[in-house]
Amino acid sequence: MRYVSTRGTAPALGFEDVLLTGLARDGGLYVPESWPSFGPEEIRALAGLTYAEAAVRVMRPFVGEALDEADLRAIVEAAYAGFAHAAVAPLKQLDARVWLMELFHGPTLAFKDFALQVVGRLFDHVLKKRGQRVTIVGATSGDTGSAAIEACRGRKRIEIFILYPEGRVSEVQRRQMTTVTDKNVHNIAVQGTFDDCQDLVKAMFNDTAFRDEISMSAVNSINWARVMVQVAYYFVAGAALGAPDRKIAFSVPSGNFGNVFAGYGAMKMGLPVAKLIVGTNRNDILTRYFETGVMTMAEVHPTHSPSMDIQVSSNFERLLFELYGRDGAALAAAMSSFRETGKLDPGKARWDAARADFDAARFDDAGTLAEVARLYRETGELIDPHSAIGVAAARAKLDGIGDTRVPVVALGTAHPAKFPDATEKATGVRPDLPARLGDLMTRKERMSVLSNDLAQVQDFVRRHAPATENA
Repeated sequence: MRYVSTRGTAPALGFEDVLLTGLARDGGLYVPESWPSFGPEEIRALAGLTYAEAAVRVMRPFVGEALDEADLRAIVEAAYAGFAHAAVAPLKQLDARVWLMELFHGPTLAFKDFALQVVGRLFDHVLKKRGQRVTIVGATSGDTGSAAIEACRGRKRIEIFILYPEGRVSEVQRRQMTTVTDKNVHNIAVQGTFDDCQDLVKAMFNDTAFRDEISMSAVNSINWARVMVQVAYYFVAGAALGAPDRKIAFSVPSGNFGNVFAGYGAMKMGLPVAKLIVGTNRNDILTRYFETGVMTMAEVHPTHSPSMDIQVSSNFERLLFELYGRDGAALAAAMSSFRETGKLDPGKARWDAARADFDAARFDDAGTLAEVARLYRETGELIDPHSAIGVAAARAKLDGIGDTRVPVVALGTAHPAKFPDATEKATGVRPDLPARLGDLMTRKERMSVLSNDLAQVQDFVRRHAPATENA
């Protein structure tokens, strides 16, 4: 398996190099040179397997010859051994057609654990084999940071720096990052928005001299390995609900588009997906694109679903690459114009192609809390604001799917205890953290507050990153 950049000029790479590289050197994102194909019998065979067994089968074609199957299986089984639910990603039926797939039973109570518990171990495996170190620099709107830190803490070949927007993540999200005491972990509270954090990380990647100096890599969703691992749970849900013998729809709360793009990848591989529904909050650039065919940057507004407070969805470039017929040069020009003008109109034909696979719905804070309250009142289920947007979008777009026999799986992306204030405001019930995190609110925090200034952040990373030597 080889991987190519969405911008068209970076060299094609194998899996190990894509894992360690993160962002392509031409500023693009890596995607498979061609999508693997799963036939009906291969999909049927996933039903009844353990989650880890199914995940290994789905990931195997992406890894190619980089890992033998025994090593891949050992990595995946170790990654999911500590999840708090035996099913790893359990499905709950909420009503006649809507299901909830709980993706928050990992160590940091968010769906990011699915990918990052695997990716951290993949880094360890590859770096040990090569005798190398890396410096991981990532941006988070809340959940990626804690999951990345949990996956990388204490690993001697990795130094990790996480940038998050100061005052724009929940207290639980922040403390899950800032209370980690391992010396290879560095938290940077940036005085700005998540988009500012993401822009700083991309700027550091695009500074090739700095990038090479610190052996820079990434674990957020610009890294292809993140998306690859997430493809698995779409196949697992599909097979459990009758695929390939009937179609399945998915509703995904989304800000950066990485999670829902994994669903698109599953569809490209052969999973019969009737529709991918994107749920957004007030920061609705994705919904506006699927409604109008035009992407327009706007101000980022803080909401009860802070992990989705994003207006530049970096992973959307991977879908645009497909919509542009995999023409990297054309897409590079379009993305450059988008950055300069704040507007991107890919044209009606591409919009029609996107609308064939996707639908979208937005919910403001009032609508989000109303869905949290409704579900608790009608079913007794407590869900967090992000998951609530996924459920609400599923219900709002049922008629657009057409076939009433198609089940819709809403992705439950975080435990309600990660966002206790919003959950309590909606239901009157304050969700408790699991026992293993019971003392989180009293642990000592450690972070550095920096301006939204590239030179200042680069200087901080350079001073704290001993990643220029081999290990």
